[in-house]
Amino acid sequence: MVAWAVRTCESRARGGIRAARPARSRKARLLAAALLLGGVAVAGCTSGSHPEAHAAVTPTGAAATPVNVAGSCLSAPVSCYAPRLFQVAYGILPLLDQGIVGRGETVTVLLPGSPPGVAPADNTAPNGDRVQGGPAGTTDIRADLAAFDAEFRLAAPRIQLVTTLSGPARQWQGTDQEVQDLEIVHAVAPGAALRVVLMPASAQASAATATAGLLAGLPLALSGTDVALIDWSLGEHLFTRAQVTRLHSLLAGAQARHVTVIASSGDNGGFSETPFGGTAVAEASLPAADPLVLAVGGTTLTASPTTGAYTSETTWNGQAGFSISQGASGGGFSHRFTRPAYQDGVPRTSAMRGVPDVAGDAGQSGGLPILNTIGGRGGAVNPASGTGAAASLWAGVVALADQDARHDLGFVNPAIYRIARGSRYHQAFHDVTTGSSVQTLPYPGGTAGYAAGPGWDPATGWGSPSAQVLVPLLAA
Repeated sequence: MVAWAVRTCESRARGGIRAARPARSRKARLLAAALLLGGVAVAGCTSGSHPEAHAAVTPTGAAATPVNVAGSCLSAPVSCYAPRLFQVAYGILPLLDQGIVGRGETVTVLLPGSPPGVAPADNTAPNGDRVQGGPAGTTDIRADLAAFDAEFRLAAPRIQLVTTLSGPARQWQGTDQEVQDLEIVHAVAPGAALRVVLMPASAQASAATATAGLLAGLPLALSGTDVALIDWSLGEHLFTRAQVTRLHSLLAGAQARHVTVIASSGDNGGFSETPFGGTAVAEASLPAADPLVLAVGGTTLTASPTTGAYTSETTWNGQAGFSISQGASGGGFSHRFTRPAYQDGVPRTSAMRGVPDVAGDAGQSGGLPILNTIGGRGGAVNPASGTGAAASLWAGVVALADQDARHDLGFVNPAIYRIARGSRYHQAFHDVTTGSSVQTLPYPGGTAGYAAGPGWDPATGWGSPSAQVLVPLLAA
């Protein structure tokens, strides 16, 4: 494990901060959301009794700026599940209450960054202001995490930025996607240290720069960490044979060092991901399609808005009406890698590597609330979305399992498949059996995707985690 010291809260006494009683009416929930600005605890917005998450602690040098929640997912018509509700839905809260919080683990995030000249819409404040103090389309990671922690009573994480490739100009400046992934990991494993490899915008300029950028950033993401989260998907056809060999070699090195590598399966359903302006192809994406990666697809979660109790999930698909956001859970079969041994005998697999392995909430109609402070001049609260959000959930779950096992689990795919094919599958996973990842894209795209079904499928894999059962099984 990568050793680190978590900053403790002012109070560690069990029950030192009491959760508010659930708001039982829609009007009461809206009022409770508005009261967040004043620091008033609302249902689902406190983190329970686990010792790493009693009170907000602001990272050194960052101010916990209040965020304007008007029109955000904390009020109608868009909904999101505050961290406590999300923790309940996926069975995480019982582990946190036991002190299994990811302590001693480091999770590293690698994303491509925004395409040149493109600023994410979420990084524009309601008054039209752009981020201050950083490039267009960026936000202050440190300030965003401080605001997130202040709103939801989470202890401040230790954060490390790697600017080897981005240069010092991007110190603390990240995209909304980087902030999203970090905040989700932090909500799931509040005791884990966070690390992010920042990439230059040129990494998205073309297919050549995207594949080269991924291969340049990956060694940095795989070193000095216990869990590597790769929220970066590129169609297999974009890689040369030599690049695929290099990618697999890097992942084999990570496996030898017991680093768990998790990747989003993509947001184009049966089509691969392409760089900005590229043409989608009906195929799987890398690095998710590499057999040494835990590939994560997307679902749309439904849970109780007051208690967080899990209700159901369906395949994330914006075109099919299962989500307010466009896109769908990426999946399919590799053209580059044959079926790994852990997929042998699994129904609906083929002779080639099947993607994804597992899934989690990606549908934006009920994701975690993600805070962007927009340089301290107002801000935005939007629900998390995309398979990167689902992969972040799983990165946090693996960090919990690492702590529970008291050693790094490393390559978890064989264990995931053993558990899923065993007698406790329906206790350890939520089997997603409805919906599909079918997308229809304009010419020359066409239609591609897969239907969900019982057990493993190329839309949602084995499904989403029921962590209170899955984590001890993985640790064992």
